[in-house]
Amino acid sequence: MAKVRNIAINTGGGDAPGLNAVICGAVNAALNRGWRCFGIRDGYNGIMFPEQYPNGGLVSLTRERVEGITSLGGTILGTTNRGNPIRFPVKQADGTTIEVDRSDELVRAFALHDIDALVAIGGDGSLAIANVLAKKGLRVVGVPKTIDNDLDKTVITFGVDTACTFATESIDRLHSTAEAHRRIMVVEVMGRYAGWIALNSGISGNADAILIPEIPYDLEKVAAHLRRAEEAGQRHAIVVVAEGAKPKGGTVSTLGPREAGAMERLAGAGERVMKGLEELTGREVRLVVLGHLLRGGSPTTFDRLLALRFGSAAIRALEEGMSGVMVALAPPTVNYVPLEEATNRMKSVPLDSDTVLTARDLAISFGD
Repeated sequence: MAKVRNIAINTGGGDAPGLNAVICGAVNAALNRGWRCFGIRDGYNGIMFPEQYPNGGLVSLTRERVEGITSLGGTILGTTNRGNPIRFPVKQADGTTIEVDRSDELVRAFALHDIDALVAIGGDGSLAIANVLAKKGLRVVGVPKTIDNDLDKTVITFGVDTACTFATESIDRLHSTAEAHRRIMVVEVMGRYAGWIALNSGISGNADAILIPEIPYDLEKVAAHLRRAEEAGQRHAIVVVAEGAKPKGGTVSTLGPREAGAMERLAGAGERVMKGLEELTGREVRLVVLGHLLRGGSPTTFDRLLALRFGSAAIRALEEGMSGVMVALAPPTVNYVPLEEATNRMKSVPLDSDTVLTARDLAISFGD
């Protein structure tokens, strides 16, 4: 395999606390090996559509450029969850939109810029793209990124700890105002297909009920649980809802049909629970949607360290001649798993896990 000289780094999908730390770890590790580093702006847009960037779609990543970014939220490269190059939306003359595969064009763009390898930082969608590029001959190492923690083959991803910490702190604050007004507070958090944030923050924040995608709920059972607590003298209640939670026999709440080249947008899970509980309990219910607040802010110590480890490990993988793999946390070390395996199955909350059992032992309702 040819020697690595120039590498590119990109960040795709939703942002997560720790992205900049991955970039910092990868850049410093690569520069220490004498490699040159370039950042691609906004996922793959910077290399596919350079004309959209007056200062260039590729950014030279030097030690000076990444100095001090470890503590910053967001990503210095920008990101996007639209314009998937494998399912790129193209408008037709009749006004309809079709999806076309532009991955060959993307591989040629890397060759045109003399890029030998790519460190792709992203979730299941971004890493699925990276897997296609690897199969087409580009040397690729993936870094898992999702605050939902739904990527398989890694114990946890960076950003999860920061999101759970913020959600727990928010729930802590809501207890006092809910008790003062004798209200039920519904707290909606992120969690499209996996309920890790709702579960971890709900238990840590002493919630009365936690509704997650893995357990379709019966809202009447939640209401009955809250009524029993009220009869026992509890003045208020907290219900934590993952955005992908759905009632038994029902579907997830969305903003409408999926747009071409983009993921389905979820919205309304918390509102549905709020309205249902108002009707079933006759009590005052308020909704707080944490939403993108969970993505923002400075990463925790755990997430910074994990992100730096992932970035450094990605460079070691390239140095060792690997491609088509994803770095993964396997305590006490970081190992490598095939991208094909990591993107083939989504990781959800095991219903027999000790965390779920702990919640049940604490008399937290899942609505089942």
